[in-house]
Amino acid sequence: ISADTALVQTVDFFTPIVDDPYTFGQIAATNSLSDVYAMGGRPLTSLALVCFPEKGDLAILERILAGGLAKMMEAGCTVVGGHSIRDDEMKFGYSVTGVIHPKRVLANSGARAGDRLLFTKSLGTGVISTAIKKGVARQSWIDAAVASMTTLNKAAAEVITGDAISRDHAVRSVHSMTDITGFGLIGHSREMALASNVSLKIYSSRVPLLEGAVECVRAGHISGGLKANRDFAECVVGYEGHIPDETKTLLFDPQTAGGLLVSAASDHAAELATALRAAGVPAIEIGEVLPAAKPLITVVP
Repeated sequence: ISADTALVQTVDFFTPIVDDPYTFGQIAATNSLSDVYAMGGRPLTSLALVCFPEKGDLAILERILAGGLAKMMEAGCTVVGGHSIRDDEMKFGYSVTGVIHPKRVLANSGARAGDRLLFTKSLGTGVISTAIKKGVARQSWIDAAVASMTTLNKAAAEVITGDAISRDHAVRSVHSMTDITGFGLIGHSREMALASNVSLKIYSSRVPLLEGAVECVRAGHISGGLKANRDFAECVVGYEGHIPDETKTLLFDPQTAGGLLVSAASDHAAELATALRAAGVPAIEIGEVLPAAKPLITVVP
């Protein structure tokens, strides 16, 4: 819209994945905002999208909207309106508009051989959400998953784009970024590798997992989305050494409001990870970027 300002627009909504309506609203808002943060943008305004049963309890809808608004306020994003329709199945989310400098857009392309891969959250929200729907999730698992799904990527994006360190320094050191959502870690890593014409190595033992995630896989709480992700993307993955089957499975787990996968220059990655942790973001180095090769993604212990 000008030489130094571009718009970022995104939309996302889904059915409830937790029982508490306020928490569902928070998760939906956090998830909807994520794409703006993943590009290095700043959210400005949003529109609520509501599908609600005609005879549904409006007190539930009020709590959903309140939870979403709380997260939008935390993000500094104004809810300017929305649209609702009658639907037998409840759905909620937002369309979000943000701003970004057109020369500072971070995309899933741009990763360079030699870069280090940083990840800012733990995996497992998909399998734990499946266990919640089956009514078999332990409270500690639910608490861990909810804490992850209601944590904005705002603090991480502000560090990565330079609000916590020199902006020019940040732009030079971060070459590519994406959020890990419905396609899982492998699916979104595949997109980064293909878009950047590189290959990736992931150290499976470094990938953080939510409490209960491994137990959910062992108990068979695996969603159709995880199976679809694995069927689609495992063909580009090569495994080396002994990697637990549960870990392999969780690499394909579809995430809700997942963390950011960052490809950063090797000589600045440790500094960036330290800055992220200082901002309360549990960033960890989980891999590295290699020249283009087959397999596209190598997973090692």
